[in-house]
Amino acid sequence: MTKQHSFKELDIEGLEALEAISVAPQFNEWMYQTISSNLNGKILEIGSGIGNISNCFLEDNHSILLTDIRKNYLNYLKANLESKDTLLGIRQLDLVHPKFEIIYKDLLGQFDGVFALNVVEHIEDDSLAIANCYKLLKKGGSLVILVPAYQWLFNSFDIGLEHYRRYTKKSLTKLFKKSKFSINHTQYFNFAGILGWLVSGTILKKKIIPKGQMILYNTLVPIFKIVDKLLLNKIGLSVIVEGTKQ
Repeated sequence: MTKQHSFKELDIEGLEALEAISVAPQFNEWMYQTISSNLNGKILEIGSGIGNISNCFLEDNHSILLTDIRKNYLNYLKANLESKDTLLGIRQLDLVHPKFEIIYKDLLGQFDGVFALNVVEHIEDDSLAIANCYKLLKKGGSLVILVPAYQWLFNSFDIGLEHYRRYTKKSLTKLFKKSKFSINHTQYFNFAGILGWLVSGTILKKKIIPKGQMILYNTLVPIFKIVDKLLLNKIGLSVIVEGTKQ
């Protein structure tokens, strides 16, 4: 049994982080535009949280099933997004459940696209997590994973949010290839976020992302998007890998 099964029913730090990010709509839209280009057809989101990115997909009329491991997030999603026309449902899902293929038999091989944003770093057996994503996809389906980048950035935020690790393009790509995915795209994302992460999490030792910091960051997103383009997405606070099931 992995530590994923001893998760806290009420994730206070995680909820506060998601609520902080919710006040940054330009940032959420930027992330959505960055990860969504190869996610079409029937989509599954793993770790929907309070729906910051889920709502972007629904607003663009994507057919999507929202999932999370925590019931309080599922209740939040049902209260706020259940009326959306293209919503396929809201369901509890544990990506590394020891009986994954039995519990989620009806979901295996059903999706054209699966994505998980800031989820895999919370799972001790990340290799199993990616392998189970493979099982959920149709042949030719796409998996998009976004996780925190660079172990040297690991700080009090990571500890507060219960991250096991941070990644590089190389380490995340290795996980994809282990599960027989072909790699279509890799990049870093959000270079400007590195400074805020270092100041608040490494120097000031904060455990929760400050909401005020996200509000300010949100106003500067148009500039930060240009910075990422100028740097050719070769460095950033997050790393993204997209692969196809063979």
